[in-house]
Amino acid sequence: QLQLVESGGGLVQPGGSLRISCAASGFTLDYYAVGWFRQAPGKEREGVACINSSDGSTDYADSVKGRFTISRDNAKNTVYLQMSSLKPEDTAVYYCAAGGRKLCIFGMDYWGKGTLVTVSS
Repeated sequence: QLQLVESGGGLVQPGGSLRISCAASGFTLDYYAVGWFRQAPGKEREGVACINSSDGSTDYADSVKGRFTISRDNAKNTVYLQMSSLKPEDTAVYYCAAGGRKLCIFGMDYWGKGTLVTVSS
């Protein structure tokens, strides 16, 4: 019943932009910290961005800071990751996850299945 579903992945050229979405069902995502993670081919999963509940403050990995933006749309029960100036090394399966302890530092409880982003010319 509790689900997170990512969407919006696809093929984009280097330097391009893409917005991926994380839609929640069965629970109210606004009550949770929500993070985006990614796993690139041959690499371990890494945290990309996170938005805390309540105050909406955000954290980003150094590799994406200034290029990616995480945001919420409360009416749609959805969190987005806007990605710009994409690089081939951004190619990965992107996962969203929600943590019920409200702050990103306390970790994630629920995970989506992922959406593939491929950055290639």
